[in-house]
Amino acid sequence: MPEPKVAKKGPYVLDTEAGTYVWCGCGLSKTQPYCDNTHKGTEYQGTKICAMRVDVEEDGKKAWCGCKHTKTPPYCDGSHSKL
Repeated sequence: MPEPKVAKKGPYVLDTEAGTYVWCGCGLSKTQPYCDNTHKGTEYQGTKICAMRVDVEEDGKKAWCGCKHTKTPPYCDGSHSKL
C-alpha cells in the first residue's frame, strides 16, 4: 500500500459546523483537509487511506490531521512532529 503524502506538517485547525465531511487521507486533495477525489485514478484509489467519512456532532474547532500519519484519524495526534 502506498504511503500518504504529507499535505502539511501540522494540523488544519478549523471552525467546523456539525455535519458530514470527507477527510482526505492520502494527501493529494487540493481542498485540504477534505477530500476532492483527486485520488481517483491513482495508486491510492481503493485503499483504506484515500478518504474517511466523518460525522461531526457539535460545532467547534477541530484539529484535522494535515500530515496524514495520525493514529487517530481524522484528527491530529502530533504524529507530524516525528516526520
